[in-house]
Amino acid sequence: MTQSTPFSLGLVGAGQFAGQFAKLFAAHPLITSVYVTDVLPERAAGLVRSLGLDGTFPSFEAMLESDLDAVAIFTQRWTHGPLVVQALQAGKHVYSAVPMAVSVGEIGAIIEAVRETGLTYMMGETSYYNPATVYARERRAEGAFGRIFYAEGDYVHDMDLGFYEAYQYSGGADWKRTASYPPMLYPTHSLGGVLGAIGGNAVSVSCIGVRDERGDGVFDREVSMFGNDFSNATALFELAGGGSMRINEFRRVGYPSHLRESRFRYFGTEGSFEQLVETSVWQDKEGVTDVSEQLTTAATLDADDPSLAHVAPALRDAFVSGLAPVHDAGRLPAELRGLPNGHEGSHHFLVDDFARAVATRTLPPVNAWEAARYTVPGIIAHQSALRGGERLLVPDFGDAPGEISPSGDTPSSSVPSEAGVAGRS
Repeated sequence: MTQSTPFSLGLVGAGQFAGQFAKLFAAHPLITSVYVTDVLPERAAGLVRSLGLDGTFPSFEAMLESDLDAVAIFTQRWTHGPLVVQALQAGKHVYSAVPMAVSVGEIGAIIEAVRETGLTYMMGETSYYNPATVYARERRAEGAFGRIFYAEGDYVHDMDLGFYEAYQYSGGADWKRTASYPPMLYPTHSLGGVLGAIGGNAVSVSCIGVRDERGDGVFDREVSMFGNDFSNATALFELAGGGSMRINEFRRVGYPSHLRESRFRYFGTEGSFEQLVETSVWQDKEGVTDVSEQLTTAATLDADDPSLAHVAPALRDAFVSGLAPVHDAGRLPAELRGLPNGHEGSHHFLVDDFARAVATRTLPPVNAWEAARYTVPGIIAHQSALRGGERLLVPDFGDAPGEISPSGDTPSSSVPSEAGVAGRS
């Protein structure tokens, strides 16, 4: 039996997402204490006070100088890469909200820091634990799909359904500059659900971006800090070993994203699985089986709970959904049972997998190498869209090693280049 060593944790950022996870981190039996820091000290103090956590730090740097064992980063999505590297180099294990980073260079720096330090890194991708992903992963393990040759992942979240309020909460007076975040730089909810089920990696991509026409200053290239005017994007990826994957990232779409943000389809030579908003079916050459009941989650918290006061009403469903029958609830610590969950039952598993990985010094499922495969393809897809859909090569950092130990005991590799033009010799 693997020995477990409990550890202390610091939360970086005390916004809408961090508050829900703080409860779970504090309750986990492998985490001894939880501290918080935020650029707005009153937010950090308020979170500590409301949940009875262990204290605050005046800054990220002060937290890194402390004797805390690990940090969980819940800052603005384009800031993750440099903060993760800084934390690893300071000797802290790292849990990071998605995405991993916003450039291939930043991702390479994270992987090198993990290699050099031997510390744990995990990206908190909810779709890896999405009931549809779990179901498809199990059917793949059984061989029921045969050879999977095509898959689809959609993240269909309209800006009108909560995103305006979320960006206003986090971005202040200049929130429109950040609300224009390029859709394909936030691809992990769609890619994670596909690759988290079928494995492998993307090798090339052609992407089409749809320029926004709302005219309200969001997705306005002149306003955007990213110079972005794409609100929707569709990418077709070639997969290693053959086959293809289509990914949609939509921010202007007539779709009930408060009911289901991500949905997936997988097609194999022997069986297929398809998901809609309220229906999911397994199909083979014999017929069709409705498996919706296995994937249906139940609420763990009332949408009007005071802890969700700062979360836009249209986003609250994502913060209350619990486990589905397909989930392995028995593997979770008893201390998490009955606590609020979210994003289709993923929150409990995210916290538990990180805690177990740090405490036992083992690789978590969405480790640095896996996280790169959920993030890099979107970065290259955005470049393709900027180049009119030109087909580009997607770099890959390889498979995760069997284990990570400090002092360079695992082989190092060079950082892949950002992208190349795909072609055949």
